[in-house]
Amino acid sequence: MSKSVTIRVPDDVYAELKGRADAEGTTVTELITSAALRDTRLNLPTPHADRFLAGAHEAFTEAFPDPSRSDPSHGDSYRSGRAA
Repeated sequence: MSKSVTIRVPDDVYAELKGRADAEGTTVTELITSAALRDTRLNLPTPHADRFLAGAHEAFTEAFPDPSRSDPSHGDSYRSGRAA
């Protein structure tokens, strides 16, 4: 669901937004919506951030396995953090 919002911006700001929107083949509304969704002060998850974080989590857990989980193929050295 989405809500319609009306805002007022100075003429020069609108002209900049309109020029950029035209150059990118989008709309002023889409530029403003995109900027709002990227604003970290809003604390909103975005699909891009969700995909990035999911990939980063997977890469991190592969690179740095949890030493509290035992892996019998590594013996005690796996749990202690020492090389075999």
